[in-house]
Amino acid sequence: MADSKEKLFSDFPAVTTQEWMDKIMVDLKGADYEKKLVWKTNEGFKVKPFYRREDLEGLKTTEGLPGQYPYIRGNKKDDNTWFVRQDIRVDNPAEANAKALDLLNKGIDSLGFHIKAKDLNADYIRTLLKDICCECVELNFKTCQRHTVELAKLLTEYFKEKGYNPEKLQGSLDFDPISRMMKKGKNVSGLIANAKELVEVMAPYPKFRCIAVNSLALNNAGAYIYQELGYALAWGNEYLSRLTEAGVSADLAAKKIKFNFGISSNYFMEIAKFRAARMLWADIVNEYHPACQCACQMAVHAETSSFNLTLFDAHVNLLRTQTEAMSAAIAGVDSITVTPFDKAYETPNDFSERIARNQQLLLKEESHLNRIVDPAAGSYYIENLTVSIAKQAWDLFLQTEEAGGMVKAVLDSSVQNAVNSSNRARHEAVSKRKEILLGTNQYPNFNETAGEKAPLEHACCCGHGDEAGEFATLNTDRAASEFEALRLETEHSGKRPKAFMLTIGNLAMRQARAQFSCNFLACAGYEVIDNLGFPTVEEGIEAAMKANADIVVLCSSDDEYAEYAIPAFKALNGRAMFIVAGAPACMDELKAAGIENFIHVRCNVLETLKEYNKKLLS
Repeated sequence: MADSKEKLFSDFPAVTTQEWMDKIMVDLKGADYEKKLVWKTNEGFKVKPFYRREDLEGLKTTEGLPGQYPYIRGNKKDDNTWFVRQDIRVDNPAEANAKALDLLNKGIDSLGFHIKAKDLNADYIRTLLKDICCECVELNFKTCQRHTVELAKLLTEYFKEKGYNPEKLQGSLDFDPISRMMKKGKNVSGLIANAKELVEVMAPYPKFRCIAVNSLALNNAGAYIYQELGYALAWGNEYLSRLTEAGVSADLAAKKIKFNFGISSNYFMEIAKFRAARMLWADIVNEYHPACQCACQMAVHAETSSFNLTLFDAHVNLLRTQTEAMSAAIAGVDSITVTPFDKAYETPNDFSERIARNQQLLLKEESHLNRIVDPAAGSYYIENLTVSIAKQAWDLFLQTEEAGGMVKAVLDSSVQNAVNSSNRARHEAVSKRKEILLGTNQYPNFNETAGEKAPLEHACCCGHGDEAGEFATLNTDRAASEFEALRLETEHSGKRPKAFMLTIGNLAMRQARAQFSCNFLACAGYEVIDNLGFPTVEEGIEAAMKANADIVVLCSSDDEYAEYAIPAFKALNGRAMFIVAGAPACMDELKAAGIENFIHVRCNVLETLKEYNKKLLS
């Protein structure tokens, strides 16, 4: 049987890359190959439409094995198990403890506690961790940066009191002054000096990390993938450099740093990002000449992005976070948090938290993504993406280092300005539908209303109010925020404009234009009325007036607009807004006749709808 299979495959002649290209060029029928099929990423490099074995030639990424330096294929050798994490904001330690114990019976094996610094004391820690076997679960803690050392001492005292084996305790403390600087615009770089004491306190616990690189903050601010990774490397290197300069060994310093990345919806790019991250970090740590190469392993927690969460059609968020979690799992991260789908507009409830947990459990228990180490290895596409992302991120890392390092880059606002520029670019892309958010700027739910839902702003866990910053801060406006504001404006106005599709002429074109226009106008929350077609524009206008339409959209073919548009405009006679669906060759003639409104694929959807709201809701 094996022989027959071999003969079967050998019966097919090998196809060369040139033969593929020749076939593609024939199918393109003269169209530009670069424009039609080559994708230029936000990271600045090009992605080809297909890759072949020869594209792996010379790539170092395919040489290593799982668990071996430079760890591009992951830190794990035998399986791909990761911790399923859920965070708890602690207002009352007893209640938080009860919730934690409940979660541990529902598939969670990693807990994150957000603690208010003013409450810290030994009894508080005992109450919080009561009946939790700390050797059986990963524990992560976050509190005010100024009190993290105090928290570390309380925890180590508790661990000693309970007689835990330091080798078995796993978790992290979230000490990251740089992240706070970017979020608040305050220079707290002096707190980095506390890192040495913190590392020394946690030194007896080899699997407990205490210095955090929260590049998740950049991801949630809309950073491109190469920016998140490039700055994360500079960020980690800043802490590593300062710790070694303070007398901490390179091995200990590196083993105490944990990276908390975000995960965007760019599925294959995210897989490549995590693989590139481990490789580059291993190279950086190796330059400090650690005694053990194991110090070069990058500890990675991944959390699904909040930048692309939406208030409207919120259950689509489940699809986004599921593919994001898949990216991180396939890439071999150490732990994952799935953001509940309703986080954009309310404090997640029991239902949304349960769904978020089960999203990961499905990947483990039903999809078995925890069984195979680095399944993406050898993929012509992903290996090339890994190298390309690594190059772009490394260039940014070097630029940041040459300019004085991460702290200096934050103090002079260059990091924040670069990420905020990406945020603006992505909002612009969303407004023009170059970046799609299903249910928001494309295919909205026509009949959905927000009701009492409103965008939710999260307060600082320390309880500090917003104060004027000394330098720029990260803009964390979600990609959907402007469309949501527009739709909420319509809903709260008490007047929902009615858009009537006047379909006439060529059947295929009028249907396509009507569907496009319905989706376009529903993005602002307008009521849309589609129609099968009218024999004359006069009958269409009459039907629109009977329907009390505020907007009449003429839907036909470009050639027929020369015949139908002006008569329809005159028949309407200013009783409603008149829109032509498309950008016909006769547009100048139509404008000369007084027709002002045209909607088509090159429109800025958001700005167009803002103008319509001004006219219709005033």
